[in-house]
Formats: sequence, structure tokens, C-alpha cells
Amino acid sequence: MASPTRALVLFSGGQDSTVCLAWALSRYNHVETVAFDYGQRHAVELDQRLIILAEFKRRGLQADNLGPDHLLDIRSFGAIGESALTTERAIEIDAAGLPNTFVPARNLAFFTYAAALAYRRGIDCLVGGMCE
Repeated sequence: MASPTRALVLFSGGQDSTVCLAWALSRYNHVETVAFDYGQRHAVELDQRLIILAEFKRRGLQADNLGPDHLLDIRSFGAIGESALTTERAIEIDAAGLPNTFVPARNLAFFTYAAALAYRRGIDCLVGGMCE
């Protein structure tokens, strides 16, 4: 089987996913990006990601490898998470010792949506960098 030449980077615009984007651009012939609007209160990363993508292109950082960007609306998922990321409430540690910013299965949902998009786009590799 041939090595994958196309990758889809789960790209929020944060530090981890920006590093993943740079890593993928240096290793794959074609890289697309995907982000998710799940109703997060602090959607600054969704805006910042467009600035980062433009800067990669402006600086010529493997820009020839950079393909389309996708933004998927999955706000219905965020609505069931009921976390401080998606509702107006103070950030605290809950009874289980987790911050109430925790959205159960968020990364699993991201990878599921990304896999479906990648399949449709003929992409055979997903790249994601999530903290914890």
C-alpha cells in the first residue's frame, strides 16, 4: 500500500493544531483543514485560524500543499455537552475533579466528522493534536 499523500488537519487555530498543520504541510503533498463550530463561547480561535492560514500562505510555508479549509457547524453537539465552554457560567472544578469546560466525547465527535469529510474528499490521513 502506498504512503498517504493527502491529510486533513483538525485545525482549531490554537497552538496544538497550528503545530499539527506545520507538521502535516512538511509531510504531505496536499493538506486540507477542518474546524468545528460547536457553539463555543470563546470562538476567537475560529477567527484566528483564518489569520494563521493566511499567514502560512503569505510566508510561503509549504503553501503549495495547502488545500481548502472547511468549517463544520455541529452546534447541536455543543448544546448537549452543557459545559462552561458552551454556556454562560463560571469555570469551576466539578465533583468528578474535572473542569466544567470538559465536553464529553468532543474529540471523538471531531474525529468522526473529520473522517466522514476526509472520505468524501479522498483524503486518507487525519492529523489532530489535542491537549490532554
